[in-house]
Amino acid sequence: MPRVLRIINRFNLGGPTHNAAYLTRYLPSDFETLLIGGPEGENEEGSGHILSSLGIEATILPEMRREVSPWRDRSAYRRIKKIIKDFRPDVVHTHAAKAGAVGRMAAHELGVKAVVHTFHGHVFHSYFGPVRTSVFKGVERYLSHRTSRIIAISEKQKSELVDEHRICSADKVSVIPLGFDLSKFREGQAEKRALFRRVYGVADDEIAIGIVGRLVPVKNHALFLKGLKHVQERTGKKVRAFIVGDGEEREHIQQQASALGLSMAHAKSFNGHGFGHGVNGKPVVGRADITFTSWVNEIDIVHAGVDAVVLTSFNEGTPVSLIEAQAAGRPVVSTRVGGIENVVENEVTGLLSCNNDAMAFGENLLRVVEDSDLRAGMSAAGWPHVGERYHYSRLVSDMATLYKGLIA
Repeated sequence: MPRVLRIINRFNLGGPTHNAAYLTRYLPSDFETLLIGGPEGENEEGSGHILSSLGIEATILPEMRREVSPWRDRSAYRRIKKIIKDFRPDVVHTHAAKAGAVGRMAAHELGVKAVVHTFHGHVFHSYFGPVRTSVFKGVERYLSHRTSRIIAISEKQKSELVDEHRICSADKVSVIPLGFDLSKFREGQAEKRALFRRVYGVADDEIAIGIVGRLVPVKNHALFLKGLKHVQERTGKKVRAFIVGDGEEREHIQQQASALGLSMAHAKSFNGHGFGHGVNGKPVVGRADITFTSWVNEIDIVHAGVDAVVLTSFNEGTPVSLIEAQAAGRPVVSTRVGGIENVVENEVTGLLSCNNDAMAFGENLLRVVEDSDLRAGMSAAGWPHVGERYHYSRLVSDMATLYKGLIA
């Protein structure tokens, strides 16, 4: 029975965790998989509920953190080497940068037959300054020579890795998009919508707009605030915005919203208690331009409750929130960065604008708010666009085929 050791950066909410979890749970029974990774970072929500729902017992490595730390990184390296010696995997598959560096070096040193790495995001854009970015590129080029196969999660990402940043040759890269269980975004839509709007006091004639993700600089929430203000100044419709998530930028985002004259409300996180627990039929917050919800595990209820989902990032790999939004039949308004144009079909399932273009983004958001027929058309197109393409069964099949080929 082939053995796969799967190593992930950290168990936080996000695409990498979902990807690693579904591959661990649903690979064919002729594979044995061990999943290990670091803990979630400060101000991040953990992903234990995802693993528990799939019956996965993962091994947490406290030594492996997102930040570069020679002492901790060396400890993580030694720990992973011991796990490799004990587990004796045929394949070591790493997910994202830190796990990719530490895990691939350990696997290569111990002579693991197949070493696979998935690039989930783009550390070469919008995260670091030019000097650190140059260093990271050099590290990734070095590691590519110790990797049997590199996985890009979109064609755009492959092009960037091969042509723009010259990390490796094209023949070393396979494109395997992410996969999820999207069925919950199709079930009980009416009931979930009613629940969300009751909990947050959203009236039937109000248009709710949601942005889902970590509150960190790369997500560029300032553009979202500017777009919302642009819409408010030009529409007669009632518009509510919901910022779902938390992180280091929360206070800064609140300051920016206040400077724009946007009113704010704050709701507690419902995680661990069930959505709307203890609400007793009353809204949890008063009406405001923007509601900060913090983390919400039941994201399918959020997508059912809002009328459009936006993303304003400077950079993205394959954004989970936009895949889930389309699965729920919600139109998307987003920046055209990273792999987003491989996920959203412009003018069909959503509207895309150039990176950090406040006027273009604001106008796209205004179109979606003003035009109910446009929203309905994009809503109908969402599921056909993502339903099969991003289902976990396709992901698992593609990866199993790759593993078998490498082992053979």
